[in-house]
Amino acid sequence: MAVKDRDRFSTATRIKLLGEQTAARVYRSQTKRQARRSRLTGRAALLALVLCTLVVALAYPIRQYVSQRAEISDLQREKAQAAERVEKLRDLKARWQDDVYAEQQIRQRLHYVLPGETGFIVVDPDAAKQSRTDLGAADRPWYSNVWDGVDKSDASDQ
Repeated sequence: MAVKDRDRFSTATRIKLLGEQTAARVYRSQTKRQARRSRLTGRAALLALVLCTLVVALAYPIRQYVSQRAEISDLQREKAQAAERVEKLRDLKARWQDDVYAEQQIRQRLHYVLPGETGFIVVDPDAAKQSRTDLGAADRPWYSNVWDGVDKSDASDQ
């Protein structure tokens, strides 16, 4: 037994036992890591698949929601503009119902004068020069002259 006890506690035997125990621990930890990794990888793949499915399933409804919100915003803005325009037209209608305003507009736009009044129209000197330069209009077709008249009247309104 003395020999066995000595062998049991010899340095070589201790190192050998220690190496075997360490190898066993390393093997067990690697096995556990591999088991954990494979389990975690499967879960991660399933989670990624679920998330991708949710993104794909929700992408179209979210896009529709955003576009409908933008459309609602545009319609509300158009409604506000229409209400403003209606208010302006009501104001204009109320002004036209006033006889003094109507008479003023008739005199200004149609150059009407009351009996006993003398009406004057002031002609722009530049316009008179331009009409003299257009004396060659008789050489052109009649419809060209008509279009020129329309263009001139549009320019004078602006």
